Amino acid sequence: MTAHLPARLTLLSVAFAASAAVAPSADAATLRLAIQAEPSSLAPSEVNGTVADGDVIADLYEGLTSVDAEGAIIPGAASEWQVSDDGKRYTFTLRDSARWADGKPVIADDFVSAFRAALNPESPSVYAALLYPLKNAQAAASNKMSLDKIGIHAKDNDTVVIELERPTPYLPALLANSVASPIPTHLIRSKGDKWKEPGTLVTNGAFTPTSWVPHDHLSATKNRYFHDADDVKLEGVEYIPTEGEAASVQRFRAKEFDILRSFPVNQITLLKKQLGDQVKLTPELNTYYYALNQREGQPTADKRVREALNLAIDRDIIAQKVMQDTVKPASGLVPPGVSNYHPAHMRGLDEPLTKRQQRARELLKEAGYDSEHPLNITLNYNKTSVNQPVAVVAAAMWKAVGIHTSMANTEANVHFSNLAEGKFGVGRATWLGDYDDANTFLDLLTSDNAKNYGAYKSSAYDALLDKANSMTDLERRAYQLRSAEQLALDDYALLPIYFDTSRNLVADRVHGWQANTINRHLSRWLSIAE
Repeated sequence: MTAHLPARLTLLSVAFAASAAVAPSADAATLRLAIQAEPSSLAPSEVNGTVADGDVIADLYEGLTSVDAEGAIIPGAASEWQVSDDGKRYTFTLRDSARWADGKPVIADDFVSAFRAALNPESPSVYAALLYPLKNAQAAASNKMSLDKIGIHAKDNDTVVIELERPTPYLPALLANSVASPIPTHLIRSKGDKWKEPGTLVTNGAFTPTSWVPHDHLSATKNRYFHDADDVKLEGVEYIPTEGEAASVQRFRAKEFDILRSFPVNQITLLKKQLGDQVKLTPELNTYYYALNQREGQPTADKRVREALNLAIDRDIIAQKVMQDTVKPASGLVPPGVSNYHPAHMRGLDEPLTKRQQRARELLKEAGYDSEHPLNITLNYNKTSVNQPVAVVAAAMWKAVGIHTSMANTEANVHFSNLAEGKFGVGRATWLGDYDDANTFLDLLTSDNAKNYGAYKSSAYDALLDKANSMTDLERRAYQLRSAEQLALDDYALLPIYFDTSRNLVADRVHGWQANTINRHLSRWLSIAE
């Protein structure tokens, strides 16, 4: 055994009874964090996977591992871990000081129960596929094996043992994701499914919730039992959901928010002039794309239609004009900058636009569409200052090749629920890498991934990815991963648009904010100036 230490709910619909009418605090030690949408849940396995969910869950819960202010993996509820010589068994030792907000110890069974909940085939987490490296995890999620056969068990109260199907060197990074957060088994034993209800819920992270007024705010206070509580400077966090970015900027200017997690891209020049260093722009491992619904009966189930949709989009125009040169045009799924990887590129996108448009018209005609019987598609998106103008421009580009586009925009939680359920035509999506490896992007297109919104299915793709992830030689693995990406791009499995940049507004009084490529900023690392 080799010891390793790293280098560095069901949706709650009412407020917590104790403080249902409490307005967001203006306490100087309370961070006011404007998030992009209402949290979909406070149970780790039940979130929709939005940035807003990630912001909240990362503050309320702590997995076996966590991330520091710069996005690097650090010990979390586990103080250390060991890896077997074959790389297929990890043994995590929990901290003696790991505690739930009610003072009860965090035990190994809390993680075992959480992983089983995330992989439960009756209600799987949207992030369930992140746990597939565990032995029998994918089989259990597919209802082909019982949940107690998953490769995680409690050796004792203080030791979690994880068995893998194959070596997974990035496992510590996976375990910092919200899906790997523990759940309080001591409450589940006494309260059953009511552990998630207002007034009962406890968490093990740096903060624990005290009230939730839907569509107004979620309040959390410092968890006095958190193992690193002495170094947590904030007394609390107010998570305030926002829908209108322009209005949110005005509220930031009025000092209603300390941090705004998104702002209108067309205001960048003005905001830099007015707010200076409070504007934070950071390249990130993030791909903005359109999911193409390939379920039976959908026009995008036809590869020719998917190719035509891709060829008609001028990504340079979107990057330069709509996004003000803050992003890079995307011709693949994996963004540049991922370690040990050279991304693949979608064929045909390097041709002049006029030639691509002509080819798109030919493909549509082959698929049975013409001026008398045009292709009609629905473009689904959640309305923001970015999503709407990108959608409008994309629709205009499709119109140029004879495609008619209907727009459908909804609130973020509804939008992502619809994507997960296949209730869309072409759907706006984005993926921010959970860890620095091509697999976090390529795994999105595996057949059983809940985030595979378009329902792309290719046994050849799955086999290539599986083969790649059984390799320990980084060069050979990268070749296999790239082959998988190229296969999916040759199938026009999705429509990549651009590689994104995180856009945050951070007030001068906030200290501790660090730029990082995964755009994760836990409140435990922040403080408020007096």
